This record gives sequence, structure tokens and C-alpha cells, in this order.
Amino acid sequence: MAFEVGTVVIANAQSITRGPRPGVIEEVLRGEPSPRYRVRWEDGRESIYTPASGTLQAKPRRRKAKQA
Repeated sequence: MAFEVGTVVIANAQSITRGPRPGVIEEVLRGEPSPRYRVRWEDGRESIYTPASGTLQAKPRRRKAKQA
């Protein structure tokens, strides 16, 4: 799945000792079929990320509550 700039993502570690890592896509460096992204992580650090199959997912958006 390809992501756009501004997409909030979750990187799932392939290690059981680390939990999911939230971040935001800052730049798309290369698109499909082998995408690369510049990601700003929740802790403020940035890195170039080439996701392995299924390791990077878009964070679900919250639905707005209906007003009565």
C-alpha cells in the first residue's frame, strides 16, 4: 500500500521486544513497487523507511461524533 505525505502510520516491529511505532509520512522518496518514505516518528526523530511486507500501516482515523 502506498502512502501520501501527512499520513499517520504505525510501524509494526518484527521483534516481540518492541511495540508499534507511530509516525507521520513527511516525504515520499520512491513510489511503488518498492516505496521509500521519510518518516517523522512520535519521539521527533526522522528516518528513511523502506517497509517490509505488512510492517507499515495507516493509523485508522477517528470518526467525528454526530451532533444532535
